[in-house]
Amino acid sequence: MIHRAISTKTLQLADQYPVVTITGPRQSGKTTLCKMLFNEKAYVSLEDLDERQFAQNDPRGFLNRFPEGAVIDEIQRVPDLLSYIQTIVDENRKTGFFILTGSQQFDLLQNISQSLAGRTALVRLLPFTLAEAYGPSINDVSMDQMLYTGFYPRIFDKKLNPTDAMLFYINTYVERDLRALINIKDLSKFEIFLKLCAGRTGQILNLSSLGNDCGVNHSTIKSWISVLEASYIIKLLRPFYKNFNKRLIKSPKIYFLDTGLAAFLLDIGNANQIKTHPVKGHLFENFVVAEMLKYRFNMGQTDNLYFFRDNTGNEVDLICDYGQTIDAIEIKSGQTAAADFFKGLRFFSKLSNDVRRSIVLYGGSDSYDREGFQLTGWRDIDKIFNS
Repeated sequence: MIHRAISTKTLQLADQYPVVTITGPRQSGKTTLCKMLFNEKAYVSLEDLDERQFAQNDPRGFLNRFPEGAVIDEIQRVPDLLSYIQTIVDENRKTGFFILTGSQQFDLLQNISQSLAGRTALVRLLPFTLAEAYGPSINDVSMDQMLYTGFYPRIFDKKLNPTDAMLFYINTYVERDLRALINIKDLSKFEIFLKLCAGRTGQILNLSSLGNDCGVNHSTIKSWISVLEASYIIKLLRPFYKNFNKRLIKSPKIYFLDTGLAAFLLDIGNANQIKTHPVKGHLFENFVVAEMLKYRFNMGQTDNLYFFRDNTGNEVDLICDYGQTIDAIEIKSGQTAAADFFKGLRFFSKLSNDVRRSIVLYGGSDSYDREGFQLTGWRDIDKIFNS
């Protein structure tokens, strides 16, 4: 069983709060993590119809079965349980009493804020990091294979074909989750919307253009984007405004939280197709943004990621804002460092005095300092986190 980087933080929070709530996309490993870290606790899944009906019809009786607490999977299926859990943890005052998981961030967080405010710690578990997925065998994997495969744990655990796995994943997401969340009369339009979003990964989000291409209105697209973001399918990267004027781009950039899912939606059927695919650079950029987000979440930290772009085309792909200091990261899929790799970083460093590090994360293998910049090969992405 692969050790998850988030384990240490999760156990720490379980020693501090009566409830730990683990959210994340479907098949990101929430259940496996809970069973590994809290194997002494009773486990119950509200995906089980009998358990769900019991919890809905007799919540007190359902919870009384667990005098020592429990791991309750897919808590969003019976959100009313949260009020009863609040009463229990307020009475016994034990830490780590209930461990809750849920895939639907919007409903879950709304109910948690109402019922368990101040009583629960929130853990966001995304798919594997690069280090978790490949470990010491990372040098045996090509960039193209990595981007195509993605990072969902089940693909690695069961050695699944990524295309087949993502087909089943999308079918499950569309058929089960979406029907429970929003009323979509024409699922085919939503599936087209998903593919169009994948084609725009790493690009500025234009809701009107997306709506025109899908044949739906602006408000519908806005609603669908919110659903994708809330269910951990996409990430909207906001522009960085700190200390700058209004000449900056205001719209967010769109990324998928898993490159394998994006590749599937782009009809990429094997790793070889990525070599010459026009969106390879965007998929690589997508990989880096997702890795940075995973690192932040695994440390129990909030999302502090942005991009910089002004209306004359000067840009930096990723800004990590730590409050007093900033890391500026340029992302290039090319395997050979070129002079233009550093152009955006040079421009940004003249604007901001808060830059701690200027980093180029690229598709090559070597990592070294060059002209005051930290050039980092993609396999060494962990060096960015650990320095």
